[in-house]
Amino acid sequence: MKILYKLKCCLILSLFTLSCNKWVDVKPTDRLGEDQLFVNKEGYLKALNGVYVEMANEMLYGRTMTAGAIDVLANYYYLPSSVHTFYNYTVFSYQEAGPKAAFNNSWVKAYELIANCNVILEKCGNAPSQILPEPYYGIIKGEALALRAMLHFDMLRLYGPIYNEANKAKPAIPYVNKTGFEVQPISSSEQVMSQITSDLNAALELMANTDPIRTEGVRNIANPSGPNDLYYRQYRLNFYAAKALLSRAYLWQNKKADALTQAEALLTEVQTPTKTVFPYVTFAAVSNVDKPDRMFSTEVMFSLYNINRVRVYNQLFDVNLVPNSKLSFTAGDVNEDRVNSIYDDANDYRRRVWQNASSGTVTATTNVKFADVLDGPGRYMMPLIRISEVLLIAAECHPDLTTATAYFNKLRTARNCVSLNPANEALLKTEIGKEYRREMLGEGQTFFFYKRNAYATIPNHTTLRITPEKINVRI
Repeated sequence: MKILYKLKCCLILSLFTLSCNKWVDVKPTDRLGEDQLFVNKEGYLKALNGVYVEMANEMLYGRTMTAGAIDVLANYYYLPSSVHTFYNYTVFSYQEAGPKAAFNNSWVKAYELIANCNVILEKCGNAPSQILPEPYYGIIKGEALALRAMLHFDMLRLYGPIYNEANKAKPAIPYVNKTGFEVQPISSSEQVMSQITSDLNAALELMANTDPIRTEGVRNIANPSGPNDLYYRQYRLNFYAAKALLSRAYLWQNKKADALTQAEALLTEVQTPTKTVFPYVTFAAVSNVDKPDRMFSTEVMFSLYNINRVRVYNQLFDVNLVPNSKLSFTAGDVNEDRVNSIYDDANDYRRRVWQNASSGTVTATTNVKFADVLDGPGRYMMPLIRISEVLLIAAECHPDLTTATAYFNKLRTARNCVSLNPANEALLKTEIGKEYRREMLGEGQTFFFYKRNAYATIPNHTTLRITPEKINVRI
């Protein structure tokens, strides 16, 4: 099956069946009420908060681009029935009503938010002002640039071809970096990535000396003496998260040296003996009976705050769901073959998200990662970037096998797993792919790892014990 070929053709070409005006000309929502909004820093913050809130929409990172369609494309789940809600995703029938609507909605919502970011950026101007002084100018403009880059990047990763020498000059998506309603030209992947990295570098420069996360940490507490404008930095695309995103973007282009530079600089700053900004989750936290930390919340570099996150569990994983609408590793029982084939170490902290849940009549192995835990750590987190990915990027990009393996095993150790010693770079790369599958469950990155590396095999969705299925990758 030509998964990546079909992903590109079915999604992009289906959009070309619409008029260019219809699918490129996405308008900001009510233009953010510009005249009334941008009169003080509070208005700018409100506009930016609106972008974050809408990113948690189910069309984007509240479901489709995280735990829903994108994870189904990675063939995490056992879906043998042709009447299952997500079956068409697994057989690459992207022109069917379900997949077509889901991905079209993601496109529209993403470009709507890009348009809103452009309004904010235009209103920020080119320098701090009396209305928008530092540090607010640097933080707001920096975050808006980083968000614009992230939204474009994910649309490129979804709709564009695999990034390589043969494809990078082909038309991919428009990069919209200004306000207005004129149709924007479709740029090549290379042009889009150039603008993404430019935006991210500009964002880092703006936030380098203004983002309090570098001096005060994440500060996930209420400000005891004023507003929370500069608090809860894990829930914003902060300086460190933007740097991790830049590393991710360089790796997408196979610019391993640049990706490694960003990753190592980031790790050096946030994991020093005197300052650990994103500490690894502890056994006590993940094993807490009443309030387990299933998000590994201390390690999250950027997460959306989604007060409706429990819907992800209720709509996708709850044991009470009928079999043909549930994402499961089993056939509605407690078979753990699929779980065991993913986690190579029974002591792996990540394995704890799979539990035997009961509806009263059915007991089944169930993914409880997004189940609601009252007052639990990261209760409303929808993680999008975490420190573990930075370790995996460093492991993939470092030219020295010993050093690369050390980065890889740092993650293994943090997950309570035995260290591995792959004999060569190819075997290490295979193990890195397996770690993405364990680490990024429900977070939407595994499929993009497969696509970036043009995987010829991915796990099979029709068997309980995972076996590879062959994919003919031709773009």
